[in-house]
Amino acid sequence: MTVALIWAQDRNGAVGRDNTIPWRVPEDQKRFRELTRGHRVVMGRRTWESLPVRFRPLPDRRNIVLTRDVRWSAPGAEVAHDLSAALRIDPQDTVIVMGGSQIYAAALPFADHLWITDIDTVVADADAHAPDLDDEWDCSIGEWATSTTGMRYRYRDLTRRR
Repeated sequence: MTVALIWAQDRNGAVGRDNTIPWRVPEDQKRFRELTRGHRVVMGRRTWESLPVRFRPLPDRRNIVLTRDVRWSAPGAEVAHDLSAALRIDPQDTVIVMGGSQIYAAALPFADHLWITDIDTVVADADAHAPDLDDEWDCSIGEWATSTTGMRYRYRDLTRRR
């Protein structure tokens, strides 16, 4: 099984504010769709609930939602009550963790790949952050580009050294 984490972050590592993504970069959204399509995506319940209703469940992906609430359910979501259960659902498949910050922190020790989009901004009052990374990663960094929305961004792909 391959485990990848995917997120976009500001210059300070913020990934969200008030259960929202505080920027709009359509190119990053397109990359997210391309990288996750056909795979299992794991997210926390709050991340699920932050998705616009018309995108729940995310199409062409197996949607696994982590929640401690044993009564919680939603159409199109498979429920897991802890990360190890989510990872065991289909151990032959690639699993892509897509948030939130607590799920990223819990999944980081299992990760083989990190797909990060750096957004050239600072989010005031951010309340969700990417996990701190150690030096166990080989990194490929793309060039800065400008989104159709005017925001600068770049992609970083990291692979864990084994």
